[in-house]
Amino acid sequence: MKRTLALGGVAAGLLASAAIAAPAHASGDVSADPLAKTNLAAKQVAAFWYGENKANLINATPYDVETKVVAKHVSTGGPAADSKPGVVPAIGDEKKSAAKSKNINLPKTTGKVFFIGADHKPHWCTATSVQSAYHNLVATAGHCVYDTESNAATLDKWVFIPGYYQGKTPWGIYVGKQAFTHYDYDVYEDGDRDYAFVTVYNGVLPTSAAKDWVSQTFETKDLAEKKKAELEADKTNGYSRLWIKPVVDWAHKVTVGTADSQKVDASVAQLAVDPSTIDSARTTLENQAKDHGTSTFSDNTWGTVVTKATDAEYGNGGWNSTDAKKQTVFYFTKGEDKYKATFWGVFDTDYVLKGRILSIALTDVGRLGDNVGGQGLAYNQKVGKPVFVFGYPSGSHPDGNYAYTGKTLKWSYGKTFAASAAAIKGEELVGVKSSFTGEGSIGSSWLLSYKNGRRLGYLNGVTIGVSDTDKNNRIDTSISPYFDGELYGVYKSAANLWSGKIV
Repeated sequence: MKRTLALGGVAAGLLASAAIAAPAHASGDVSADPLAKTNLAAKQVAAFWYGENKANLINATPYDVETKVVAKHVSTGGPAADSKPGVVPAIGDEKKSAAKSKNINLPKTTGKVFFIGADHKPHWCTATSVQSAYHNLVATAGHCVYDTESNAATLDKWVFIPGYYQGKTPWGIYVGKQAFTHYDYDVYEDGDRDYAFVTVYNGVLPTSAAKDWVSQTFETKDLAEKKKAELEADKTNGYSRLWIKPVVDWAHKVTVGTADSQKVDASVAQLAVDPSTIDSARTTLENQAKDHGTSTFSDNTWGTVVTKATDAEYGNGGWNSTDAKKQTVFYFTKGEDKYKATFWGVFDTDYVLKGRILSIALTDVGRLGDNVGGQGLAYNQKVGKPVFVFGYPSGSHPDGNYAYTGKTLKWSYGKTFAASAAAIKGEELVGVKSSFTGEGSIGSSWLLSYKNGRRLGYLNGVTIGVSDTDKNNRIDTSISPYFDGELYGVYKSAANLWSGKIV
């Protein structure tokens, strides 16, 4: 069913000209950090989310750090413009797409950002596409990009998916290339600067997936580990299930000197088995329980013999190096019988690398803004104007009521008001009445002068926290940093950078 938004009460214009006012602070206040540095790294990130039937996307949970603000900490604040009001015009859907979304009457610019959280698990927030020179920019909350839990620079495997719905990626996955935020948030976690702009590569969709089976044998564990790491780091492969199995090579004979000497030095004429292979050695012997052959050479420098053992002999059970210069003995049982295996020489351990790699083939679907458009940007605006809030709220109210699932895009509407929330280190914040619960709605876009026909407006806030201000155990307020000239400075640093393709 189509949902039509009633927008009659939205102001038709802003108290500013389309000319962009100069920001209050220079670009020295901007922090920039790389996400996927190269297109090869970006391929790996995209394949990670597309791999294994999109299990990582489907199983991701809302990112719920720093979301709930205690009611007593929300009060009248003092956000103020630091320069003249300004706007950046929006861009429309310049490239018509045949792809369809469940949210066809809501802004196509809104979607989810996915990443690996501080707990090393997949999570998501809300985000939106915004206007930029190369149509490649995403806006969200700062803590949906920067890892404030472990104080790492950025969250790993960061992607934006507009119109995401239950594993569907109607306009593709857009891998983050570089993240921009205010220096005060990056360093001090200042809530007044809890916003981020991320440049993204062209979007990609999968064209095929193939499961390649791996089974390779290596003489040393180091070589096997090296190959395993190489395969897992392959930028064209997204998901792997690889393991290394140590196997005793019973037929291996070590020789020294000339090739025809067939001799083993006495100092190494004992069994050299990695401790991790003892179980495989025991299994092999127990399964065969027979004479493995006598020593090949008259001086017993190489070979194996298995015989039944007496109770007295078996009293030493397990491994027993009786003669370090020539032999090693292993006692074992099969049924009620006891056996004694005597080894001469060095019996080598091989390491077999086994597993499966899912190879994902990707195709380029173009720039983000060309596919879904991009919201404009408004800053230094008067507080008290009506805004639409678009996001994917999830989780329960304090009273336990689950009003939202986070599966579909939702909206709320209200006028902004000055607020402060010491609990999130913010002194110049704005609020809006909204029942959006915190999980999932973090990063939601606040759109000023939203036009339902174009599904575009001006981004004038991003949700960074929610609160139950009347203490009735229901979330009733969303909070955002006030968008001022310093925010515009961060935006401008990101808005003119090209990202390019990954395939």
